[in-house]
Amino acid sequence: MQNTIKVGRRKNAVARVFLTPGSGQVTVNKRSFEQYFPEEVDRKIALSPLEAVEMLGKFDVHANVNGGGRSGQVGAIRHAIARVLVTIDEELRSPLRKGGHMTRDPRMVERKKYGQKKARKRFQFSKR
Repeated sequence: MQNTIKVGRRKNAVARVFLTPGSGQVTVNKRSFEQYFPEEVDRKIALSPLEAVEMLGKFDVHANVNGGGRSGQVGAIRHAIARVLVTIDEELRSPLRKGGHMTRDPRMVERKKYGQKKARKRFQFSKR
């Protein structure tokens, strides 16, 4: 097997994922998957690349994630798992691409502008 370590990114989150053949055990930052992501939806999104190629119980996933929030970290893990699967087997690229797992989500938080309350929200205007 080739290098099974890949990096995935989303928003400001960066995930390094190690895939090893195993029973499907998942750890994130040395904590159990259920403990790190208590929401079922987040766990389902993170493992969706494995589900798309029907390899859900065949690999152990160890992820190191930092930066961003919960949703960004889930997306980063998802992206990294998809990239590792492609390095393992190049034929998995097309089903993962069709599912939207290979594309890095480019959306970022827009910066705050001076003279405004937030990126687009203005201060209250008073005519008099």
